[in-house]
Amino acid sequence: MVAVIGDIHGCFFTLVELVELIWKNYPGVQIYSVGDLVDRGKNSYETVEFIINEKIKFAPGNHDYMFAHFFKKPTSIFARSWVFNGSESTLISYEKHEEAVFKHIEVIEKAPLFYNLTDCFISHAGVSSYYRSVLPPDFRNNLDILKPYIEQDYPEDHGVMWNRSRLLDLGKLQVVGHTKQKDVRYDKKANSLYIDTGAYAGRKLSAVVIENSKVVDKFGVKTNMNDLR
Repeated sequence: MVAVIGDIHGCFFTLVELVELIWKNYPGVQIYSVGDLVDRGKNSYETVEFIINEKIKFAPGNHDYMFAHFFKKPTSIFARSWVFNGSESTLISYEKHEEAVFKHIEVIEKAPLFYNLTDCFISHAGVSSYYRSVLPPDFRNNLDILKPYIEQDYPEDHGVMWNRSRLLDLGKLQVVGHTKQKDVRYDKKANSLYIDTGAYAGRKLSAVVIENSKVVDKFGVKTNMNDLR
């Protein structure tokens, strides 16, 4: 059994409330996030620091990589895109914590792009149906076969950072963020769960508890306005 949190986007106070709610109902459960820890909301520094301190595992999102590349690989497409994608709020949140910038970037760079767990498969934007044509027919018997494709293609439009096309049915539940929803949404055909519910847009931060590809519980916390003002 695992819990998975949707896109956080610097909504630290909202995140803390959601994590406390999860652990109150499921003490000790391992919590994961589908990434996009930073940008948009006010409290990116506090969010990443909390994720580290509470040992919450995450698959980095495109916003996390834009942040990291801006400082480490400034000519990359991620770095060049950051200026137009919520960078200002993140830079402001680190103004008094400059010593933490590269520590947090190191954590982001070391985080795996996906988690192939017994209970589900977690990544930021999901494994696209694009891969149906390149994978062998029996790929569901060994999802490790996805690793080189994911690591090679993560900057591409169909990669796990950016994908918005229909997802590939992996034979287990895929849990993703990236594409904002009004509520947690299940795509039966792709056996995929979308859990980004627009925390930074003033909606809510959502989480699901999953066991053996089944959703056993669902939580949502309305965005705390201290994360946005």
